[in-house]
Amino acid sequence: MSWIWNPSGDVPQLPGPTEELVEDPTDPSRKVRRKAANQPFLAYKEYRQKQEQEHQAWLLRKKEREEKLSRGEPVGPEERDPTAEEEVGFLGLLKFIVYLLLIIVLAGKFFTGSFLWEYDGKWVRLKTYLPENNGRLFSESYLATFNGRDENKPLYIAIDGDVYDVSSNRRTYGPGGPYRHMAGVDAARSFATGCFATHRTHDLRGLSEEQLQSVRHWKRFFADHKTYFKVGRVLHPPIDPESAIPEPCEPSKAHAQPTENDLKRGKKLPEPKLLEPSHNREHAEL
Repeated sequence: MSWIWNPSGDVPQLPGPTEELVEDPTDPSRKVRRKAANQPFLAYKEYRQKQEQEHQAWLLRKKEREEKLSRGEPVGPEERDPTAEEEVGFLGLLKFIVYLLLIIVLAGKFFTGSFLWEYDGKWVRLKTYLPENNGRLFSESYLATFNGRDENKPLYIAIDGDVYDVSSNRRTYGPGGPYRHMAGVDAARSFATGCFATHRTHDLRGLSEEQLQSVRHWKRFFADHKTYFKVGRVLHPPIDPESAIPEPCEPSKAHAQPTENDLKRGKKLPEPKLLEPSHNREHAEL
């Protein structure tokens, strides 16, 4: 803290008679002292000199080896230049990534108690990467056998042709559950209209763009869910274009349905027949 008592700085001191002066690494015509501020530069100069000596020695050994080869004398394996810089390469990059991931998971365990920083989404589940029979094709009659009535079978629902295993939530989709009408059937229309009892069909004719957007919303919901998994597709017979479009819901008969969070809290609501239009429940959790 000498600068507090002497803001203008100390007067430069000349080197003593016994103090060693060395060549300036940046200017060979100058001499500098071995003070602390100069040590990094001096050390680097010494390192470069040592590297150059090793390189010259290697060149000499290489020349001698080539001369022996030209004379037909036996020689050992070719020596690599000890001063050559090593390229990282693919293995080096892979090692760096592994170390980085290891540091991240250990930090997660230290700060949150979880190696994955408390993430529990679908991307850490094995079924996401190794799905079981997600290419299966179901007929409508075969899909109906997975409605939850047989406890030895998984519980399936379908939306716009995609079939999902929702066995992890039998309380909601199984017999007696608030959304039991969706089990074992492609009830895509009900996801848009909320008429679970009367719109248990994949027929999306006559729906507004907002209602179709609701169907797309729920398709993403099931596709990204951490415990629901796609198991295949259902094959529907063609819809007769001359057939009648399902009648629209009557909002006056709609009743609120409990969400999964409501059920977890033990909340009980009246048994519903209809649900409010989808724009009122966009963020409800099934």
